[in-house]
Amino acid sequence: MIESLAAKSLSLYQALDQILSAGFQFGGSFALWRKPQSTELEISFDDAKEAKKISLSLEDAPAGFIIHPFEDQEDQMAYFIEAKEYFKISISEDQDSIQLPNWVQRLEAPTDKKYFFQKLDIDFISEIKSNRDGSSKVDFLNLVEKSIASISEGYLEKVVPARTKKLPIPSDFDLAKSLLSLLKSYPNSFVNFFHLPGIGTWMGASPEILIETKGDWFYTMSLAGTQSAKGENPLKAAAWTQKEIEEQALVSRYIVDCFKKIRLREYEEHGPKTVLAGNLLHLRSDFRVNMKETNFPQLGSVMLQLLHPTSAVCGMPRKPAHDFLKSYEGFDRKFFAGFIGPVNIENQTSIFVNLRTASFSKDQITLYAGAGVTEDSNPEMEWEETEMKCEIIGKFIQNPQL
Repeated sequence: MIESLAAKSLSLYQALDQILSAGFQFGGSFALWRKPQSTELEISFDDAKEAKKISLSLEDAPAGFIIHPFEDQEDQMAYFIEAKEYFKISISEDQDSIQLPNWVQRLEAPTDKKYFFQKLDIDFISEIKSNRDGSSKVDFLNLVEKSIASISEGYLEKVVPARTKKLPIPSDFDLAKSLLSLLKSYPNSFVNFFHLPGIGTWMGASPEILIETKGDWFYTMSLAGTQSAKGENPLKAAAWTQKEIEEQALVSRYIVDCFKKIRLREYEEHGPKTVLAGNLLHLRSDFRVNMKETNFPQLGSVMLQLLHPTSAVCGMPRKPAHDFLKSYEGFDRKFFAGFIGPVNIENQTSIFVNLRTASFSKDQITLYAGAGVTEDSNPEMEWEETEMKCEIIGKFIQNPQL
């Protein structure tokens, strides 16, 4: 429900601090997010003491926020934060002050800005693949070498190995300040934060939508290829190599193949074009389908299950690439490269691939990144690409700027 707002006005930083504090004091699950190019921050609270799950038939789901790991679950379900309490606030640049619901303002924010780490009693744990945690450069370079060899031998066209980067918790860490920095710095990304009691606490700024339904329309995109944004006009200065162009084309081809599997021929494709995501450039193609004209109201749920995990985070062909990663990657991706986003809120569902993301524990913060490997890849350059991707979130943990 949407509660009437109180008269007390706050700055955006104060409002974020108050919302986060209320979420952890609320005792259940909560999420906050801002969609790309939006000026609204949306917040969902669920007072259930234990994290809940729902099926992937999204058309039948209540309003809320969905969270699914990289690996498929045996029960074919996803974590879900039902919108028991839901509200949104304007965060446009000309917004002088913000008003929050009365019940949020009544919960005072602690003076200790690291208060929420005390709530992180358990982090998300699934099957442990090995004693590696994904942070070793030597292990990653060896994995890229093995990936290139498998591609050269004809087993794979592309594979996307991932790694982690561990950061100590800064003594002056301020979660609200970090989130505010993300919101200001990445207007074209899906900035998000979510907390599932006993499961995990994450924040990120993803550039990639997995599926979106809005009224009668279905949307998805293919996003691949990465380079640094340089110069005063990086979009015009971008020059893409054949390797990067082919990498993005593989992702687009997979989406078209999914349409063919369900005998869907009436779709629009636009692109590829160069897009800016923070300090990085990517190649992107956009796809659109009218669900009413094609008589396919369940297209969102069907394509969600066909697309995940996408070739952009797994590889091509998808199953052999996924099997390769399960055998050789050697660490648990958890929610990295899974999917997250609001479901059935105001007649829209917007689900994003969980990229450019970080998880929190009592002792440290973990960053996650992957790199698309093809036959022409260079292991050291792929490592540098993951370093750039980790920096997108890492710099706002170590040195957030207001």
